[in-house]
Amino acid sequence: MDGRRSDTRERIRTVAMELFSERGYEKTSLREIADRLGVTKAALYYHFRTKEDIVASLSDDLRRGIDDIVTWAESTPPGTARANEILTRYGALLHGIGRSMVRFWHENQPAFRQLDFGSSMRYQFRVLADLMAGSDHQPLAVFRAREALLAISWSTAMMGDLPLTDDECYAAAVDIARDILTKNQ
Repeated sequence: MDGRRSDTRERIRTVAMELFSERGYEKTSLREIADRLGVTKAALYYHFRTKEDIVASLSDDLRRGIDDIVTWAESTPPGTARANEILTRYGALLHGIGRSMVRFWHENQPAFRQLDFGSSMRYQFRVLADLMAGSDHQPLAVFRAREALLAISWSTAMMGDLPLTDDECYAAAVDIARDILTKNQ
C-alpha cells in the first residue's frame, strides 16, 4: 500500500509541475490538478492539502539532495576532483528532478519568493560554490564556481526547446560548467 501511495504522490507532483509550467502557479487550481489526474479533489487532499504543500515537497527533495552533496564534499579533500564531482552530482540532482520542476522555479519566481523556499536554497547554493572554490575562498574562484552551478541550473530550465534529450542536456551542461570553473586556472 505504501508503494501505491508514494506512486500517487509522485504522479500528483509531476502533474502539478506540468500545469504550473504550462499555466503558471497562480493560475493553476487544485481542481485542475485533480481533473488532469482523473481523481476527485478529496483524493488529492488526502496527499496534499494545498498547492504550497506540493511545491514544498519538491523543494524538500532538492534541499535534501544538496545537503547530501555538501555532506559528501565536506568529507572529501578540496581540489579539482572534488569541484568536478560537485558539478556532476549537482547536475545529476537537477537532471533527476526533471526539467518541469526546475522550469517551474525559473518561470514562477514571484510565487517561489512568496513561498519563501528560495532563501535556504540560495544559502545551500553558496555553500556548494564555496566548497568548489577551495579553502581560501578567493572571490574570483567563488564567482566561477557560482557561474558553473548556474550554467547547470539554467540549462535545465532554458534548453527545453532544443531537440536534445535530457541526458544530452545534462552532459553538455556539466561539460560547460567544468569549462567555466577551470578557465584561466
